Amino acid sequence: MPQEKTISIQIEGGSAKPGPPLGPTLSSLGLNVKQVIDEINEKTKDFKGMTVPVKITVDMSTKSYRIEVGIPTVTALLLKEAGAEAPSGDPAHKKIGDVSLESIVKVAIMIKPKITAKTLKLAVKSVLGTAKSIGLTVDGKDPKDLIKDVDSGAFDDLLNKHEKEWESK
Repeated sequence: MPQEKTISIQIEGGSAKPGPPLGPTLSSLGLNVKQVIDEINEKTKDFKGMTVPVKITVDMSTKSYRIEVGIPTVTALLLKEAGAEAPSGDPAHKKIGDVSLESIVKVAIMIKPKITAKTLKLAVKSVLGTAKSIGLTVDGKDPKDLIKDVDSGAFDDLLNKHEKEWESK
């Protein structure tokens, strides 16, 4: 039975560096540090500017490894979509940006592996709730109003368009 070691780290997407603590840890496990760092950066490049959980599992007998990239928080993904730095702190009165409903659907699909929502519609409603809580508007409207519209079926065409993508995650 192969003996495995697992390293769990948080890195900024696309910006892993060979310095401490990651480089020396990889080196002590007998891995090619540059190769592993390059692979991590390639796998996390879409999350540039966001903190991403990464797990590296190393088979100690063969020195083979696999890299699993986690998903940033819904808040981090929404802030990236909005081009904002941080939540407003006062979402009822201070808005930090506006995103499209298409962006909300994109985030909902991206987070599917880590949420309990059974349908795309429920996931979109959850992401809309987060958007409201951090001070975002969606297509210029309060996300709370859009939740009602999602419930009424007003966006069923958009959601149906992305249903296959949701199911494939």
